[in-house]
Amino acid sequence: MTIRVLIADDQDIVRTGLTMLLDAQPDIEVVGAAPDGRQAVNMARRLRPDVCLFDIRMPLMDGIEATRELAGPHVPDPLPIVVITTFDLDEYVHGALKAGARGFLLKDAGPALLSQAIHAAADGDALIAPRVTGRLLAAFARSQNHPATQPIEPLTSREEQVLRTVAHGRTNSEIATDLRISPSTVKTHLASLMRKLGARNRVELAMWAHETGRV
Repeated sequence: MTIRVLIADDQDIVRTGLTMLLDAQPDIEVVGAAPDGRQAVNMARRLRPDVCLFDIRMPLMDGIEATRELAGPHVPDPLPIVVITTFDLDEYVHGALKAGARGFLLKDAGPALLSQAIHAAADGDALIAPRVTGRLLAAFARSQNHPATQPIEPLTSREEQVLRTVAHGRTNSEIATDLRISPSTVKTHLASLMRKLGARNRVELAMWAHETGRV
């Protein structure tokens, strides 16, 4: 199956480079490229891509607001959005986390990691650049001035293990290898964690792990 991707970045050379990198993959097709967040939202609603790849700093509407429009809590059918940024501790990424972004990459990530992030998002998984994960989510946790949500049921010891690996940016297949369980079992634990914590995706699980000092 071909993964249809929409790119949004205000720099022509970046849009062109990302398009070339992704179109070179046998199962990825770039279906649109927008120079600002407003056009990105309009194109995403019209094209319904499988994954959106958004820069944070864009004119007219930034990547955070565009993400909120397409994947925020009020959106009944959110689109998978991967945020791509220049800085490994960009203050705006905190807002993107709450807006519903599913993954994070740095612009120097390289073709392999970029492709992996696109595939992860399309599969309902998520990938956060290893350089970003710990520092970014820890900084986000410190910025919160409210107590973390308490689970509706206690977490099992295995769920705690899965939660910590998610918070370190591991994908489902990596978690399965690390914990010596099947990928389907990983998905079962993730679904249970999301239900117990009221989380929409694994990024929110990672945030909760940092907020509660589990990482």
